[in-house]
Amino acid sequence: MKKSILIIAALAFATAAHAQKLVIKGSDTLGAKLVPLLKEAYVAKNPGVSFEIAAEGSTTGIAAITDGTAQIGMSSRRAKATEVSAASAKGVTLKPIIVAHDGIAIIVNAANPIAKLSKTQIEKIFSGGVTDWSAVGGSAGKISIYTRNTSSGTYADFRTLAMNGIDYASSSQKMAGNEQIVSEVAKNPAGVGYVGLAYIREAGIKVLSVDGVMPSKETVLTKKYAFARPTFFYTNGEATGEAKKFIDFTLSDEGKKIVESESIGMVAPVTAKTE
Repeated sequence: MKKSILIIAALAFATAAHAQKLVIKGSDTLGAKLVPLLKEAYVAKNPGVSFEIAAEGSTTGIAAITDGTAQIGMSSRRAKATEVSAASAKGVTLKPIIVAHDGIAIIVNAANPIAKLSKTQIEKIFSGGVTDWSAVGGSAGKISIYTRNTSSGTYADFRTLAMNGIDYASSSQKMAGNEQIVSEVAKNPAGVGYVGLAYIREAGIKVLSVDGVMPSKETVLTKKYAFARPTFFYTNGEATGEAKKFIDFTLSDEGKKIVESESIGMVAPVTAKTE
């Protein structure tokens, strides 16, 4: 009996010793929905691999690669020059891999009569230049603005793409992730916010067209939609080991199907693309 127990314990120890753990940190846009779905499909083929996924913002993903606390950093924006320099000072080379193209969708409460906004109107709303819905063709009422927090790549990209670098309105309310923005806008008739394509089908919200163009796979891929942008995995130089295998899976035909599935709705790169 004791011998059997010892054999079982030895086998368990050997299995644990050979188990691989992949730590992935960063962007909520990638890490809240897409990467967990990719993980499930990957683990089905590689049952000995475990994952730790922390979706706390693009800044944290790039920092994790610099600090060596993750093998893959998720980011919905490009690394800043200061981040590249900080990484280089530690002997780290930030290598970006485009894993999907996304569109930042403008959402309002489902009861809001507004169906479209111009890019100029969006800039004025999010910067605080317009504070009442009546100024943009809606019903009278103070606009409630919901944005991502400052560690988010979407927060930074939206400020560049939609606001020409202007600061957000001081009244804007910063949310930790896409799901929180959807939740707040869905329960606030005066709310407005922005989310990735994976969230545009959530209940209680409505997606607005921007200069007459709706966000979709086609308009993001052709860049007809004003707020289209690539999203990235970052690694320290060329990925190796389990990180490389997972990235290769993400960029494979099976991975691309997950990226473009109805529940995600992003656009996969035409070929495995690095920059």
